[in-house]
Amino acid sequence: MGKYVNKHLLPGEQVIHETNYHWTHYFSWVSLFTLGLYPYIQTLTDEFVVTSKRIIIKKGLIAYYTLEMNLSRVETVHVEQGILGRMLGYGCITIIGTGGTRERFMEIQNPIQFRQSFMQIM
Repeated sequence: MGKYVNKHLLPGEQVIHETNYHWTHYFSWVSLFTLGLYPYIQTLTDEFVVTSKRIIIKKGLIAYYTLEMNLSRVETVHVEQGILGRMLGYGCITIIGTGGTRERFMEIQNPIQFRQSFMQIM
């Protein structure tokens, strides 16, 4: 479990599911120009977690971007997978919350499991 999530769990809250980037995240132009360092740092520092009370997503090493949404405020977790994504087990998740909040995260490992863990709690 990631350091950010450990520090910010509420009393009685437990981690249900945690995921990260798929290994295909290393095959991009950014990875090529940074010799794989940028995707490696992202894999080490970014966290995608479903807890018993909320969804927590933290991105960044020095400057943080966080999304912490109570499960009651999440309308749906939308999953997009192409043919290659289905075969290799990665995809894009879009978290849609009440009030029009829409957050998209690419190249996530096992996005179907992420959505299922959210749906089981609801």
